[in-house]
Amino acid sequence: MNFLVTIDRDEDGIWITECPSIPGCVSQGATKDEALANIKEAIGLCLEVRAEKGFPLTIETRQIEIAA
Repeated sequence: MNFLVTIDRDEDGIWITECPSIPGCVSQGATKDEALANIKEAIGLCLEVRAEKGFPLTIETRQIEIAA
């Protein structure tokens, strides 16, 4: 499965990653590569927990265009 993730840096320089299609699936790392590796692990764990609890694995996300 492929997932879209966001990558941002906080005020302390820590890389924060999030998977918008899985509520609460967030991770971080000291480097961008570490944060991406950590979010991959977090996605797997979040999917496992959601399946165990009978929740839908993901929620619907869409990309929309806003005229500027």
